[in-house]
Amino acid sequence: MLEGKARIQDTDMPLKMQSQATLCASMALDLFDVTDCKSIAAHIKREFDKRYGPGWQCVVGSNFGCFFTHKEGTFIYFSLEKLCFLIYKAVALPYATEGK
Repeated sequence: MLEGKARIQDTDMPLKMQSQATLCASMALDLFDVTDCKSIAAHIKREFDKRYGPGWQCVVGSNFGCFFTHKEGTFIYFSLEKLCFLIYKAVALPYATEGK
């Protein structure tokens, strides 16, 4: 278990949720090979959806860029081992229909 070794680079999450994010990532790295970023991200997303409600997004990798809009208090970007983790809850945008 790699708990406590995460380096948080940016966040607006409450401390308890930050701890949950790094713990969840550490557990995912115990379950999956470090090269299986898709399974790691899916595991974290499922855990956050269960714990904090649906709408969570997770990106895992060693080289990625991203621009996104998130719900306030739900964003964290950190590194663990050689991977970076971006976890956030997407903002629900109103559905626009054409012609209205």
